[in-house]
Amino acid sequence: MKNEKNQDKLQDAIGMIDQKLIARASKQPMKYTTKIKWISSVAAVLVVCIVFGVLMGNGVLSSPWNTVPNLPLTGQLVAAKYPQMTQYPGEGNYKSEAYRQWDAERQAQRSYFGAGEALSPFFERTIAQFMSDATEENVVYSPINVYMALAMIAETASGNTRAQILELLGAESIESLRTQTHAVWNANYRDDGLVTSVIANSLWMNEGYSFRQDTLNLLAESYYASSYSGDMGSDDYNQMLRDWLNEQTRGALKEQIDALELTADTVMALVSTVYFCAFWEEKFFESENTKDIFHSVTGDVECEFMNEHSCNSLAYYWGEHFSTVGKNLQGGVKMYFFLPKEGMTLDALTADGEFLSFVSAKKSEWQNTKEVFVDFSVPKFDVSSDIDLINGLKNLGVTDCFDGNLSDFSPLIDGEEDLFIGEMKHSAGVAIDEEGVVGAAMTMALHYDESAPDEMIEFTLDRPFLFVVQSADGLPLFVGAVNQI
Repeated sequence: MKNEKNQDKLQDAIGMIDQKLIARASKQPMKYTTKIKWISSVAAVLVVCIVFGVLMGNGVLSSPWNTVPNLPLTGQLVAAKYPQMTQYPGEGNYKSEAYRQWDAERQAQRSYFGAGEALSPFFERTIAQFMSDATEENVVYSPINVYMALAMIAETASGNTRAQILELLGAESIESLRTQTHAVWNANYRDDGLVTSVIANSLWMNEGYSFRQDTLNLLAESYYASSYSGDMGSDDYNQMLRDWLNEQTRGALKEQIDALELTADTVMALVSTVYFCAFWEEKFFESENTKDIFHSVTGDVECEFMNEHSCNSLAYYWGEHFSTVGKNLQGGVKMYFFLPKEGMTLDALTADGEFLSFVSAKKSEWQNTKEVFVDFSVPKFDVSSDIDLINGLKNLGVTDCFDGNLSDFSPLIDGEEDLFIGEMKHSAGVAIDEEGVVGAAMTMALHYDESAPDEMIEFTLDRPFLFVVQSADGLPLFVGAVNQI
């Protein structure tokens, strides 16, 4: 495998989510509570499930697994090699050998940072497209989620079908896309007891079809995707898939996953999961919470606000149509809260060039900024949404993969089967409380046959606002519009 030396410096332990947070995550509307049974005319299925979660609590995050995940071996054709890393030794151990090893691995991971900078046009175009419905309802979109899904679809496509996706992703060739996606994956893969950001991919194929081994090998090498073949639609094969998904998502989507069932006429399911967890660097104190009014687009509602009277300065930024405060999560992750200028709607702000530039740019290059003391007030929220990606992707120039007469997925499967994507849906949700953030996102694609501030400011989010969760590499994991609480 390429870059094996660097990969071995990363880790694959898995963070444990507590039952209270699992219960909260399971309440979010993005879940599929009914049995997922593919339409009888479906001859090929591609499923991409992305999960994002941030754990809160005290102390170092514990990990129930100390090695690579216990993946099923029955029917395994290709096994992706998952990296491992040293566990964070905890505060007060800065002189220990364990800390030096942990720190060396963190520095090694930074060699992958920056690969996502070329994705700024993709982030800006898709945020403007998929957040355009943020008029009255809450909308949550994960740019990195959709990027990973499209990159893997591009690997399985050819001809104009692939070219359209490469153009949207800003990749000159499939070779450059592999290199970029590989680096983005490694830059965002981390599980050291301080931060957990685990990405796992797999393909589940019908043993009655012939798939191209070279494509499976490329997916394992560049996208860390293991491949399995079995009796599609059987109870045993469905249970293997559910067990794999539940293990990778640590049970956070157990209700949805346990309802998933692929039928015998499914040709292939491609699954990707992302699990992320971290704490606020400075948590909110529940004793400081207050009841106040949030002025939603449909009327005033009383809710619980979390308040922070900052003893330490916060990064404050502003543009012509917005102001924003960034609050740190551990491990270099940040969450930005955007308050639009009076009269500016959220859907208009998500299409604003200056806002989009801020989301994708290095914050060190933003001129309208200063460190200030902030009286910060934000309501607790738990927001989610479902987005049908097909029309938006067509608007962005990706069309052939949705047309059975034009699509070309010959790199994936031998024979004359005409595969096309009949459904591609994206669901995401984010919640925050005193300790940190909880979120989940899922993208599913089905293949068918055929002004300068004062030194002390008040920043009160008591009307519709936007948020962005940014990775340590500076990439937008989530963009959300909160119109209602």
